[in-house]
Amino acid sequence: MSLIWLQVGQCGNQIGQEWWHLLCNNASDTDRYPYFSRDGMINAICVDSEPKVIRKLWKRVKKGSLRDSNLIVGRKGRGNNWAFGYSGDGTDTEKSLLARTMESFRHELERRDCYSGTVLLHSLCGGTGSGLGARLCEEIRDTYPAGHILSVAVAPHETGDTPLQHYNSLLCLSWLQRYSDGILLFQNDDIMHRVAALGEKKVPLVSGVEAPVSIAAMNSHIASCLAGLLYPTNTLRTRSAVSVGIEPWEIIRTLCPMTTLKFLHTAQICRRGTPFWDRVTLSLTKNIPRTSPDGRLHHSTSLLAVSRASQDKPFLLSQDSVLMKLKQSYRCVPWNPFPIDYWTGSQNILDPSQQSHSLTVCANHSSAADLMSRVIQRAQSMYEARAYLHWYQRYGCEEEDFQGAFHTLHSVVEEYNKLGES
Repeated sequence: MSLIWLQVGQCGNQIGQEWWHLLCNNASDTDRYPYFSRDGMINAICVDSEPKVIRKLWKRVKKGSLRDSNLIVGRKGRGNNWAFGYSGDGTDTEKSLLARTMESFRHELERRDCYSGTVLLHSLCGGTGSGLGARLCEEIRDTYPAGHILSVAVAPHETGDTPLQHYNSLLCLSWLQRYSDGILLFQNDDIMHRVAALGEKKVPLVSGVEAPVSIAAMNSHIASCLAGLLYPTNTLRTRSAVSVGIEPWEIIRTLCPMTTLKFLHTAQICRRGTPFWDRVTLSLTKNIPRTSPDGRLHHSTSLLAVSRASQDKPFLLSQDSVLMKLKQSYRCVPWNPFPIDYWTGSQNILDPSQQSHSLTVCANHSSAADLMSRVIQRAQSMYEARAYLHWYQRYGCEEEDFQGAFHTLHSVVEEYNKLGES
């Protein structure tokens, strides 16, 4: 059940760098197969319109693990423009990033006996991550319709990243809704607050003002959440204790059964010492979004809890109380008779020491509608003022594309807002 790990743009490759660094250093030999080929090479294709980030990734990841043919770089950036990333510059001066990526993707498929799907890492903000990421999602869906697509998408800060971030997020989110099977959605503001609260990067105060959390710490936390969810678990192993790498697709099956609701919220706690799972659960649920800005209560259609510790017996003994706390905190909808699933793993890859344990919870949660509503509102204001539209029209993005994107996201927001209705 091999998968392909597709990293697009600066953000996607920086998160991928942390992910592969984690796996290359901590993964056991028996659990490497879902993410490594039989020849020991990483199942990843790394794409960016500029070479700087991929050069750094090449140096950081274990030497000789990445195929040279799977490192695909362009000569110039995409100007934080979704349309430029999606369509390219329309010249023949270099073979397009899209064509080269799809060619490498085909070669990677031909190396394996069975293709199960793609995990796509990218941002919603930059031109390459949002535009080319959306185009690759569309091309892979059209060319290989039988495979799953799980997107790991990072939303920009509410303000300050780029004046085009609302347009880019609007268009990319609408493409993901159409062509992917599930979206693990991370928001920069949320991740920054989590990392600061967890004390992963303690920084000194300057004039009474706390310095911002580093981007590397935020990327590391996202990679940690991915490892908590996607690293092989005991629950999904075969009877001979072999992992076949179905964790990403079981997440889609468990949490995204309805095509209109596929945005997933992830939270994680990792600690050392004796695991008291009830306390861990209480700590994890403290920062769950409870209400929308207009006071609407958030709800979940379903959730998945993944515990990892050297011994899974303590979690199983606390299972009922832990799952009940999660069900109440996430406000699982009453019409789903079985809203909660759980997996256990005997190796905590996040911290290989014998006394560490982690709990990662992924939920199909209506808080995603808050982000989409904000994106719609701000993009709509810019669109009505005709701000920056000529930059998108230059690369073939027409008003019909914007109107379709607005309509798609409005529909998703309406579906999430209905979850609280009995």
